[in-house]
Amino acid sequence: MKKPRNPFKPKIKSRRFAELQEDSGFSDAQFETQETPIPWKAIGLATLLFTVGGILLALGILIKIGTITSEVWLARGTPFIVLGSIMFIPGAYHLYIAYYAYYKYPGYDFSLIPDWD
Repeated sequence: MKKPRNPFKPKIKSRRFAELQEDSGFSDAQFETQETPIPWKAIGLATLLFTVGGILLALGILIKIGTITSEVWLARGTPFIVLGSIMFIPGAYHLYIAYYAYYKYPGYDFSLIPDWD
């Protein structure tokens, strides 16, 4: 007498697999990454943002702490701090990436910096 099949177990079918060829269709050159060129325009823009943002940030802080006490400058401390921060932070970040990519730290590459070409 035949044993009833469990309906929850799939049927086992024997399959024949084709043997793989020696040539898998891949080459080693396919997996090598090309050296990314240095994005000089983007690094120049990051340097400009870093420098101008640092100057505006320093001016805003000096106005806020009272070192610059001219009547003309008193209301301009907060906008200088805000604009300086908006410019300084991305500039510093991209210069940080460029520095680490230039000295070939693991995980850093010039492809992480957006190119403006």
